[in-house]
Amino acid sequence: MNHEDSTRLFMFVILFGLFAAAELAIPRRALVANKAKRWMSNLSLVAINTIVMRFAAPLSLVALADFARSKDWGLFNNVDLPAWLVAVLAVIALDFVIYLQHVLFHALPMLWRLHRVHHADLDLDVTTGLRFHTLEILLSLGVKFVAVVSLGVPPIAVLVFEILLNGTSIFNHANIKLPTWLDRMLRLVVVTPDMHRIHHSVHAEESNTNFGFNLPWWDYLLGTYLAAPAQPHETMALGLADMRDEETANRLPAMLSLLFRSQGGTNVDEVAHAKAQSREEKNNSVDI
Repeated sequence: MNHEDSTRLFMFVILFGLFAAAELAIPRRALVANKAKRWMSNLSLVAINTIVMRFAAPLSLVALADFARSKDWGLFNNVDLPAWLVAVLAVIALDFVIYLQHVLFHALPMLWRLHRVHHADLDLDVTTGLRFHTLEILLSLGVKFVAVVSLGVPPIAVLVFEILLNGTSIFNHANIKLPTWLDRMLRLVVVTPDMHRIHHSVHAEESNTNFGFNLPWWDYLLGTYLAAPAQPHETMALGLADMRDEETANRLPAMLSLLFRSQGGTNVDEVAHAKAQSREEKNNSVDI
């Protein structure tokens, strides 16, 4: 626990390098945008977010968890369970919190404006898993602060969760092709690239599914799981329907200012509109 930063950095470098190499060896899709420019923009946003986080939140989640434990704050600090079980349950609980947060970022208009930065990427690869608006990162940190204190998450569980969240985000955004049998097995315990790619579909009825980052269970249990897209993974359109040019979707200044661009409601609104339009077309065909 005394080497939190170095542990997280080490795991990030290893996992990022591993999945980036896998993208070159077994790519799932041909890229449609300029990779060098995309990576420059996406990784520049990561650098900005890291610097802002350092100044905005000098107290890490692990340090906060340790402080909460010293004060006996939170659920898990007041139950008599084995330490290993508390750690496992705490990681699962934090993952559920992030799932709910993700759903809200699609459902609430102001939050969707922020989250559109993540969805605007015209391709999907390891850098997309790190591409989030700075304000979304800060809001997410606030959510995790509240969750860690109220649940009484042990410091080690916080560290494990943060490493898992970062690593699985890189993995399930990676442009890698897994054998069908392996993808099917992995989906029992972790969100796979093919599962999460559907969430980045240009069609709102598909992008409003598969919200999980680490665990797929919440999508299964709460009815937000979609097994496959309407179009093949190799050719399905990714990104946002109203943002199809690279200058707008994949350039850092445009990404940061996307919050102020007008757009037609939330992702959930678009799904409702698509369903209503589909019903109207069916009714018209029946009348004919």
